[in-house]
Formats: sequence, structure tokens, C-alpha cells
Amino acid sequence: MSKAVVCTFLAATAFTLFIVCFQSNKTIHRHHGPRGLGRRLGYKVPPPLFDPLVVKIERFVQEKGLNDWKTPTHWENLPVPKELDQEGVADFLSDEGTLNITLRLTYLFPSLDKNPEDGFVESRELEAWVMQQANDRLTFRAGKELAWRDQDGDRAISFREYFPQFTNEDIVRNGMGHGEAGWWKEQFRNADVDQNGLLNFTEFKDFLYPEDSSNEEIHKWLLREKIKPIDYDHDDKLNLEEFRNGAYDIYKNYVEFKSGGANVPSPEEMFETLDVKKDKLLGVEELKPILQYLSPGELSYAKYYASYLLHEAGADDDKDGKLTLHEMINHEFIFYSTVYDDTDFNDDDDEDLDHEEL
Repeated sequence: MSKAVVCTFLAATAFTLFIVCFQSNKTIHRHHGPRGLGRRLGYKVPPPLFDPLVVKIERFVQEKGLNDWKTPTHWENLPVPKELDQEGVADFLSDEGTLNITLRLTYLFPSLDKNPEDGFVESRELEAWVMQQANDRLTFRAGKELAWRDQDGDRAISFREYFPQFTNEDIVRNGMGHGEAGWWKEQFRNADVDQNGLLNFTEFKDFLYPEDSSNEEIHKWLLREKIKPIDYDHDDKLNLEEFRNGAYDIYKNYVEFKSGGANVPSPEEMFETLDVKKDKLLGVEELKPILQYLSPGELSYAKYYASYLLHEAGADDDKDGKLTLHEMINHEFIFYSTVYDDTDFNDDDDEDLDHEEL
């Protein structure tokens, strides 16, 4: 058997046994599952995987269509992905063939403990790591989507390429109802910063994931869309009653988690703070400070997930607000709980959800 075949088999076996190993631990570690955090915050996509090696193995399995990894066949016909080969998957296998989580955490710890390198992973270091994993995921998915949609190979996406379902009549009609051609065209123009009619990679990524964009026009669009269902008098602004009955509960949900329920302003207090013009109405510009709460993206959620890992999941044994390697190893399944949680999420699920919420 060639070296390539051996490496392929080890990579596949590692993931196979990795999944089986975690499946057997579901009941024991159920209380660590982060899906509860997503449900609490009303968030539908999964938290980022903590270990980039697991991400690479999962993509390998998905790209090869190996959904039934418990009974793999014809491994000898599969090429070894360069990134897995370089990562040295076999180095992290235990004698039983399962992924050695303790060894992985020992390997990853210096990458988290960087600012400063003091033997502790502080909240901001953990947040930076988790957000980097989330951003890598967004970048990967955007690149995959661009490659699939880019029919002429110019590494940019036209409106026609992304929305072939719209006819000439649809585009001329320019319907502004949710999901109609004009509605999407407005957001396409918002993302098209240089206004050349094409979205380059950065613009396309902003278009796909508007909540994680830094584009001001996209932010305004998101807020306009967010307030439409609760703007009962259709004046494109929120009065106190509309704010209290619609936006405030969403805002409060996130602030309560962030603050542990302490010092959460009342609807009236928050409205007064946001009402810069003091006209008893909140326009889009005045709502921008709470955009991250009204329309949180994956990067925003990654911050909450980092906080969850540190403060709620129980990894911080001495409650000093930072993690040692010993604490991480002592609670190692917390950091890998997304792999064995009951809910089945994958990149295809994410793509279905991306525009559903707009």
C-alpha cells in the first residue's frame, strides 16, 4: 500500500473514529452542548468549530461525498488533500485510532496564548481565536460560492450570474417585495462599492453575509429591513411603542447574556439613549448602535460563543477569567462539543440560512 493510500486511510479513519468516539459521549456531556446558546440567542447557524483540523477533515469528508463515514469504502481511490497531509493528521491519532484531543489542545494552546504569551488564555485571546475560526469559515464558504457561480471565470459575480431565475421582465418590473428582483438588486448595489456592476470577492462576501460586513450602506439596508415588520405606521422610524414591542426584546436578549442580567436598561431608558434627535422617533441612523443585537452575524455570535466557553461551559475552574492548558484539558470535550451535538449542521445548511433571514 502506497504512502498516499496510508495517509488517506488514516485521515478518514481518524474522522470516522473521532465521530464515533464523540457520539458515545453525548449523554455524558450533554450539558456542555453549545446549541442551547444558539437557541437562547435565537441564532440558527452553528458556532464555529474550535479546532481548524476538524474543520479540514469535515470538509474533506463532505467534498468527497462520504456522508456515511462509519462504513467507508474505496479509500484507496481518494487523493490525500494537501492541507490534511501538511497538518499531519496521523500525528494526532491515539493508539486506538481516535483523535487525541489532549494532544491537539496542547498543540493549539500556544496559538491562543499569544498576547501576551504568559501561560494563560484570556477572554480577548479566546475571543480572537474563535472569531478567526468564524471568519475563516465565512471566507471559505464565500470562495466556494463564488467559484460555483462565476460562469465566465472573471472572479467576479454579476447580478445575472447569481440570480439566473429572474427574467428580463422581472428585472424591468423591479419589484421591491421581499425576495423580488428589485429587492435583491438594491442589496447587490449596496455591496457593489465601486459600482461596476460586478461583485469582487470582498464585495461578494459582504453581499452573502451582510451582518458581518463593515459596509455602511449594507448596514442601513439591514436596519430598514429589520424595522419594516414592526413599523406599524410605516413611517420608516420606530416610536417608543414600536421599539418596546419589537426591537427591544431582541436587544435585551443579547444584553442580558452579555452582562449576566445586570444593569439592563429599560425600554424607555434605551429609547432615550438612542433618540439623538430627541424627536421621540428612532430612524435608521439612530438604530445603528444596536445593529449587532438586532441583526447579529456569525462574527458577533462568535464573541458570545467565546464568552460561553469561558464563563458558562465550566472550563474556567478557578473563575479568574482566563484558562490554563490544564483547565482546557480538564474540560476538553467542551471545546469539541460542536462535533458530537445532536443537531446536524453543515455548510449546505448554512447556505440555505444565509438569505433566509434577510
